Amino acid sequence: MLNSLATLAYRYPRRMALTALLVFVFVGVFGGPAAGLFNAQNPFQDPHSDSARAQRLLTRLTGREISPGVLALVSAPHGSPAVAAVASSIARQPDVATVAAPTAARPSPLVSVDGRSSIVTATLRSGTDTNTGVSQIQAALRGRHDVTLGGGDVAGKQIGAQALSDLGFAEALAFPLLALLAWLIFRGVAALLPVAAGGLSVLATFAVLRVINGFMPLSVFALNLVIAVGLGLAVDYSLFLVWRFREELGGGAGIEQALRKTLRTTGRTVVFSALTVAAALASLTVFPQRFLVSMGLGGVVVALVSGASALLMTPALMVLLGPRIGKTRAGAVGEGGWYRLARFVMRRPWLVAISTAAVLLLVASPALGVRWSGIDATVLPRSQSARVVQDTLVRGFPQLHSGQTIAIVAAAPPGARTALEGYAARLRALPGITSVAGPAQVGPDTWYIELGSPSDAITAAGQRAVKAVRSASAPARVLVGGPAADLADLHSSIARTAPLALAILVIVTVLVLWLMTGSLILPVKTLLMNLLTVAAATGILVFIFQDGRLTGALAYTSQGGIEQTDFLILVAVVFALSTDYGVLLLSRIKEVRDAGADDREAVAVGLERTGRLVTAASLMLAVAIGAFATAKVVFLKEVGVGTACAVLIDAFVVRALLVPSLMALLGRWNWWSPAPLTRLHSRLQLGAV
Repeated sequence: MLNSLATLAYRYPRRMALTALLVFVFVGVFGGPAAGLFNAQNPFQDPHSDSARAQRLLTRLTGREISPGVLALVSAPHGSPAVAAVASSIARQPDVATVAAPTAARPSPLVSVDGRSSIVTATLRSGTDTNTGVSQIQAALRGRHDVTLGGGDVAGKQIGAQALSDLGFAEALAFPLLALLAWLIFRGVAALLPVAAGGLSVLATFAVLRVINGFMPLSVFALNLVIAVGLGLAVDYSLFLVWRFREELGGGAGIEQALRKTLRTTGRTVVFSALTVAAALASLTVFPQRFLVSMGLGGVVVALVSGASALLMTPALMVLLGPRIGKTRAGAVGEGGWYRLARFVMRRPWLVAISTAAVLLLVASPALGVRWSGIDATVLPRSQSARVVQDTLVRGFPQLHSGQTIAIVAAAPPGARTALEGYAARLRALPGITSVAGPAQVGPDTWYIELGSPSDAITAAGQRAVKAVRSASAPARVLVGGPAADLADLHSSIARTAPLALAILVIVTVLVLWLMTGSLILPVKTLLMNLLTVAAATGILVFIFQDGRLTGALAYTSQGGIEQTDFLILVAVVFALSTDYGVLLLSRIKEVRDAGADDREAVAVGLERTGRLVTAASLMLAVAIGAFATAKVVFLKEVGVGTACAVLIDAFVVRALLVPSLMALLGRWNWWSPAPLTRLHSRLQLGAV
């Protein structure tokens, strides 16, 4: 396959380059608008959970959401004409089901402690697109400077809009920085190739995801992952190809010979790397949350498209540029700094391996105290209205801020009122429950009981309250919903699905690396080193974001925890990118070993030939992904910082110190595989893919 690709690129470079240009224009026109089309509803919810089923049943029967999703903060006392006017304007909107406002008649949690501000709540109709409903309310109140809109529905819309804004800024920042780095590395026209491949990869992935979104609504946050990973991988793959091509030219090969050798070696590496990265990110698709499914699909598509764009576009451009692409002359064996470092490490393998692992475990140690947070208005910058309202509730509306609703849906016949009233009374006596409303019949065989709790859903007390409610004996089959139940079901769903995702990650990664190397030991070692890198990145994440460090430098407010789905994405992305560099290094070591070098010499030469390349690639990848450290949505910032740190740790610590030390310790056993697998690998003839 790769040999045929080399033939096409050499014989028809202009046609292939023109085709790539036409594809670039098409995917730019078709894929560019994709950002405004993704709008998966409730992307962080498990659709099969009790809380989700309760929500769907209640909204269908009552015609409205379970709880108010829009809170209008009015700078006026309760009972004033301003509060009445705001309530009236909101109530006239077609997607609004109910409106509640405080009156002068009695005390209300909707009135601030100082009595100067009021809250008007709005609950949207069931089946309404929340962004549309919020937009109607915003339009109705436009021009009123005494009103600030917040609440869960408003926060959801603003988080999505802020993510798109962060996406645009990250693109605008990453592309020129990548172009500058590429120029510093290549110092010539060759610098354009990696950046061109990155742009094509991102836009092509947008186009593919737009098609998928027509059948399966995706989360807009998937685009942020596509930008970060797509730019990084496509730039890396093109960098690998151009680097090897220049090296072959520097060794005296002609253009055709250099191209064929490049695709036979580095092209093969790109294929296996893209497959391994795609497999790692595919593990996210087994989770039921649409947010994680979207991220997984985006990761799979962008990994495969990045590999394809690099292999289909870069060879033709290398042929067209020819000698102008420059040459790199490999130094004599034993003269390079990376060679000397590898030899130094392999003379003291136990010391280096133990000390390096100890340092990485020390960096990872804060992860032992990780706490999980949620997605709400606190992930937004303080300038957004939903965040303003949230912060005002904390200060001025303690009863409204600290409480939560626990919704209970009971399947029981009309004559079950007495039994349900006794059940409601028992729930009122549970710790953490302060009020009970109902039972109210909302359908022929369906009843609704609403509980009030003074604890936030995300707190330990809030979780204990919903657990107590679910543990209480009921006279009928019940579903428990509400924010605390949503969060509990999210954690339960992740805990239940994580073993399957991990099994897929491990099995597919081992399989792909075995196909590449023929060894069973090297894939297992790669897994262990990837876990160390992931653990170190998680420790850094907890140290900075959970513990609230560098809040000024990184411009964020700590939530006191790490969002759990965000953590899963970090694990998958870091694992995938760590494997990416591992594939490059192992393939070069195997190439040198197959040429007749002994094990230690193969490691030293492999590290020498890839050390500078991995350094350059890791810097460019860290820039592409680290650009999201500028994001104003906290969990996007966490992924950007955590992944950039992991990439640099993997390139400068794991590949430089841990890989050569472990290779030296195991020696020829690195390449061991059971005899039946060895024979199978030989029959597959994967030398040139």
